[in-house]
Amino acid sequence: MSEPVVSRLGEASAIPAKPAIIAVEHVFKSVTDSTGTLTILRDIDFTLAPRETAAIVGASGSGKSTLLSIIAGLDTPTQGTVRLAGQDLFALSEDDRAALRAQKVGFVFQNFQLMGNLSALENVMLPLELSGSKNARAMATEMLKRVGLGERLGHYPKVLSGGEQQRVALARAFVVQPAVLLADEPTGSLDFATGQTVMALMFALNQELGTTLVLVTHDPLIAARCQHQITIEAGEILRA
Repeated sequence: MSEPVVSRLGEASAIPAKPAIIAVEHVFKSVTDSTGTLTILRDIDFTLAPRETAAIVGASGSGKSTLLSIIAGLDTPTQGTVRLAGQDLFALSEDDRAALRAQKVGFVFQNFQLMGNLSALENVMLPLELSGSKNARAMATEMLKRVGLGERLGHYPKVLSGGEQQRVALARAFVVQPAVLLADEPTGSLDFATGQTVMALMFALNQELGTTLVLVTHDPLIAARCQHQITIEAGEILRA
C-alpha cells in the first residue's frame, strides 16, 4: 500500500500528487520609495494541481491581491518564480506572458470589468474572437444560457443587475475553458444571497470544466468551500 502524499499546503492524499498547474516558488515582492523599502510578500511558496480550489485570505493590506497579480503575471516579483502549466512566467517576454494568459487564464473581478458599449453576448464573445475562434457567437450564447442569462443576450451592462453582470463576467471567463481562473473578491459588490448564487455557479463550472480556481476573499464561508486556504499575514503565509 502506498504511503500518503502530503501536499505543500499540508493536505494528505492516498494517491500520488498531480503535476502542478500553478507553482509559486519562494516569491518575494518589495517596493522602494523615498521613505525606504516596503516588503509586501515574503517567501510565498505553494503548488496547486489541476482542478483544485484555493482561497487566499487575510486582512486588508496583507498582500493578497498582489499575490494574485503575480500569479497572473500582471505584476513581477522582486525574487522568486511562478510557473503556470510548467512555464516560468518571468522567463517570458511581456508579449509571451500575455499570450499565455490568453490561452490559460480567466479572470473575474469585484467590479465585473465588463465593456459598457458591448452587449452581454458581445462581452462573452470578445475573448473568443481575440483567440480566433470561428464559433464565438454560438459558444458565447451557450455559456450565457448555462449561467441563466439566455434571455439577456442583447442587454447592455447598465441594464443588468449586479448579480447578472457578475454572471456575464463568469461566462466570459469560463467560455475559453481556461486551465486557471483567478477571482479577486468576486462577491464583494453583491448582496449575500446573490453572492451565494454566483459562488455556487463558479464552483459548479470549476468542477464541470476542470479549471483550477484561485480566489481572494474576505468571506470565511467562501474560503471554507475551497480545498485549500492560503492565509497571508504581513506578507507571509501563516502556517500552523
